[in-house]
Amino acid sequence: MAAAPVWSVDPRTGKQREQVAVEATAQEVDAAVRAAHAARAALADRAVRAAFLRTAADELEAAKEGLVEVADAETALGPVRLGGELARTCYQLRAFAKIVDEGEYLGVVIDHPDDTATPPIPDLRRYKVPLGVVAVYSASNFPFAFSVAGGDTASALAAGCPVVVKAHPDHPALSELVAAVLRRAAAAHGIPDGVLGLVHGFEAGVELIKHPLVAAAGFTGSIRGGRALFDAAAARPVPIPFHGELGSLNPVVVTEAAAAERAEAIGTGLAGSMTLGVGQFCVKPGLVLVPSGAAGDGLVKSLTDAVSATDAGVLLDHRMRDNFVAGVAERAALPDVEAPVTPGAGGEHSVSPGFLTVPAARLAAEGEHDLLLEECFGPVTVVARYQDEAEAKAVLSRLPGNLTATVQLSEAEAAGEGRGTEILAELTPLAGRVLVNGWPTGVAVAPAQHHGGPYPATTSTSTSVGGTAIERWLRPVAYQNAPEALLPPELRDDNPLGLPRRFNGRLERGDQAV
Repeated sequence: MAAAPVWSVDPRTGKQREQVAVEATAQEVDAAVRAAHAARAALADRAVRAAFLRTAADELEAAKEGLVEVADAETALGPVRLGGELARTCYQLRAFAKIVDEGEYLGVVIDHPDDTATPPIPDLRRYKVPLGVVAVYSASNFPFAFSVAGGDTASALAAGCPVVVKAHPDHPALSELVAAVLRRAAAAHGIPDGVLGLVHGFEAGVELIKHPLVAAAGFTGSIRGGRALFDAAAARPVPIPFHGELGSLNPVVVTEAAAAERAEAIGTGLAGSMTLGVGQFCVKPGLVLVPSGAAGDGLVKSLTDAVSATDAGVLLDHRMRDNFVAGVAERAALPDVEAPVTPGAGGEHSVSPGFLTVPAARLAAEGEHDLLLEECFGPVTVVARYQDEAEAKAVLSRLPGNLTATVQLSEAEAAGEGRGTEILAELTPLAGRVLVNGWPTGVAVAPAQHHGGPYPATTSTSTSVGGTAIERWLRPVAYQNAPEALLPPELRDDNPLGLPRRFNGRLERGDQAV
C-alpha cells in the first residue's frame, strides 16, 4: 500500500495547497529515532548546545518573512499574531541558551565524607543528566511556540536531549521549513541532522511513543489524544515520562463587589480574552462565575456589546469548525441555557463568537449540564450566574484541574478586605497559575512562569513554559566514593566549569560562596 500523502490545507477555503510529504512508516519512525539517539554525543558540550540554540533563533529570525507567510496560509492566524509568536519562540530559544550557560539547572551538590555523622556520610556527588531522545507532539494553535521549534523542543535540546517531532497535520509545510532551519543551525556547530527528526501521520505518532529508544515525551493537544498517548507511554515494557497538556476550562470568579465597581471593564476584558485568536488559546476563559442581580447584569450587557462587535473568524481547520458548531449547539439546547450572543457558524469556512448563560445552580450538582464544564475549543464562554457565595463555591468544587484560574476583585478586596484571600485559597488547588484582576490569555516566557496544572490540564506537575521546563528531560544521578579523576568535570572539587553548586552544605556561585 502506498503511503498516504500529507497535504497543506488553507483553512480559509478548505482547499489543498500542496503535498508536503507522505505519512511516515514504522521503519521511517525507527530510522528517525535511531538517528536522534546517535546524535546524543554531539549535544554533550554545554557551550555547543547554547551556541546551537542561539543560532537557531538567529536563523528563524532571518527566515521570518517566508515562515510567517506559510504559517498564515496554513493556520489563518494572521501575520501580526504569527510574527509575535515567532519572536516569542526566538526569545525562548535564547533564554534556554542562557540557562545552559549558567548551569544552575544541573543541580550540582557535593558532600565530602563525614565519619562523625550518624550514619556516616560517604563521598557523594550529585547532578542531573539528560534522559535521551524526546518525542514532541506539536500543537495546532501555536505553530511556532508549541510546535517544531517550540518550548518542548527548545527545553529538550537545552537539556542535551535530541528530539523527534510528530508534526501537526494543520501546518505540515511550516513544520518542514522550521525543521530545516533547526538542522541548518545544528550543522553550523557540527551537530548531525538527526538531532531534530520530523515525522508525519497519526500512526507515526503511535509508533513514536512505543519506540524503545524514546526516553520521554511532550504533548500539547486534546484530552482524548493525550490520554491515549499517556496510557501508551505507561504501558510500555519500560514506561517513560509523558508530559502532556490536555485541556482546560480556565474558570473566572467575579465577585459582586468587583462587578458593581467595574462591570463594563470586566465585560470588555472578558470579551477580548475569550475571542483572542478566535478562542483557540489553551488558556481561554471558558467558565465565568458572575453574580446575579444588577451588577452582574451590567457585566453581561458589556460582554454582549463587545462580543457582538467582534467579527467572525476562521478556525485552524474545518474539523475544529464542525466540532465548535456542533458543540455550542448542544450546549445551547440544554434547559435554562440562554445565548445573549449566539455562537456558531459565521459562514462556510468561519465561526461567529458568542456566549451562553446558565444559572449556577444547574452546575452545582451532577447532571446533564456537566457538558458546560467541559472545554469547547473556539470563541465561546459560559457565564454562570450565582445567587450567593455558597453557590459559587459549589460550582468550583466540581471543576477538574486547570491551567489557570482567575478572580476579579474590587479595589478594597484586592487590598485585603473581604473574601479575596479566601477565594485565592479556593482557586489554588484548581490550577497551575492563579490570576488576580487580569485575564489568562497570554503566557509570559519568564523564570517564574508555570504553565501546567492538575489533571486533565496536564499529566505531570511540570511546566511547559519558562526556564524550569528543562527539568522534565533530566534525571539525577549520584556518584559515591568515585575517584576524582573518574568524575565528570561538573562534579570535581576545583569546579573547572565555574558552576553554581552546593559544596559541603554551602551555596556557591562559581567559585564564590554565598
